[in-house]
Amino acid sequence: PGAPSCPHGPALLFVKTSQGKEEGRRFYACSACRDRKDCNFFQWEDEKVSETRLAAREEYNRNHQPSFTHRQNVDRYKNFVLLPLSKRRFCQECQQLLLPAEWEKHSDHQFLCDITTAQLKSPSQLLYPLENKKTNAQYLFADRSCQFLLNLLIDLGFRRVLSVGTPRLHEMIQSKASQEEEFNVRSLLLDIDFRYSQFYTEDEFCHYNMFNHHFFGGETARETCRKFLYEENGERVIMVTDPPFGGLVEALASSFKKLMAMWRETEKEGQNKEMPMFWIFPYFFESRILDFFPSFSMMDYQVDYDNHALYKHGKTGRRQSPVRIFTNLTPSMIVLPEEEGYRFCTVCQRYVSSGNQHCEICNSCTSKDGRRWKHCVLCKKCVKPSWFHCNTCNCCTLEKHSCEKAEVGCFVCGKAGHKRSACPSLS
Repeated sequence: PGAPSCPHGPALLFVKTSQGKEEGRRFYACSACRDRKDCNFFQWEDEKVSETRLAAREEYNRNHQPSFTHRQNVDRYKNFVLLPLSKRRFCQECQQLLLPAEWEKHSDHQFLCDITTAQLKSPSQLLYPLENKKTNAQYLFADRSCQFLLNLLIDLGFRRVLSVGTPRLHEMIQSKASQEEEFNVRSLLLDIDFRYSQFYTEDEFCHYNMFNHHFFGGETARETCRKFLYEENGERVIMVTDPPFGGLVEALASSFKKLMAMWRETEKEGQNKEMPMFWIFPYFFESRILDFFPSFSMMDYQVDYDNHALYKHGKTGRRQSPVRIFTNLTPSMIVLPEEEGYRFCTVCQRYVSSGNQHCEICNSCTSKDGRRWKHCVLCKKCVKPSWFHCNTCNCCTLEKHSCEKAEVGCFVCGKAGHKRSACPSLS
């Protein structure tokens, strides 16, 4: 409470740390942009800010909001769809649907003509993906992954999907709902990309920052989200989220817990229940996610993306997509496609990738990356096939590594024997 705001909503409180030294001075910075070039907001926690500077900041924040409100964009869309095909234009530079009266203002810009209804129903293909890894990292699900997720949600009996940063899944649900009468799944998209407000009504899209749980539309948008979660007494709703992989897990977990709390208000009994959730994130964040959501488990399904050079399905070895589904649903309920090489492990009671062999010693299918892992007796766990036990480091690591690193202590306190994430000095 009381945190200063930048154009992306309330800032987050950070602290500078140096190895082996005490915590540095605390400061506020933008919650959404890690690169100061994208948002240069900065304020020391104990800094006294003058009235003049506060007024200038408010003015700056106002000027950096979208030129149209969501309501105006909805009205513009209604007028746009009434136009004949020959008069439907989309400005690629401004990423905006254009009405004929605005053509002259954009005359020196590049635009797409004859925008069809099909294109309007697939805005994620019309809009440029915002691929700045430190801000948006807008990598979009490939059709294979998107279709699998939707089929899975339907098979599990969910009828409402809170799509947090998953525009392509939302788009697929909206498109099917408009084409198939018997299709009864609905979706609400929460996303920081305001461009989607041109294509969806206030009941279908909320401008939202998942790093600080900020609804840009204020209490009205928050109420839209709350109503969506409240329907059917909170039953048969699931949250599906695909955050930028460079985002702070702590900040994301905090926002997701607040969304869960919003849903929990619908429950008359069982106040400790968690809203069903799919968190889509790389497997190497498993320990961080489990720190905040101990009830979660990681599925072996490889999620792939259309516009990401590396995260593609079908590649082998280390080229495989590292992106997985973390969920609080019972693992045995998540049926993975056998035609894509997944099989059911009767001991673990979950579907695993074909290369994930059950280890009798660990009593678990231990592979995280799709390759067959091997058991190290000295480490008392399974490790990657390319790792070997180093007696100097007293752990398994890559064959060509520098043992000197083993002498370097924790980044926070400087002591050996643990990593930063497990440092007892951290609050």
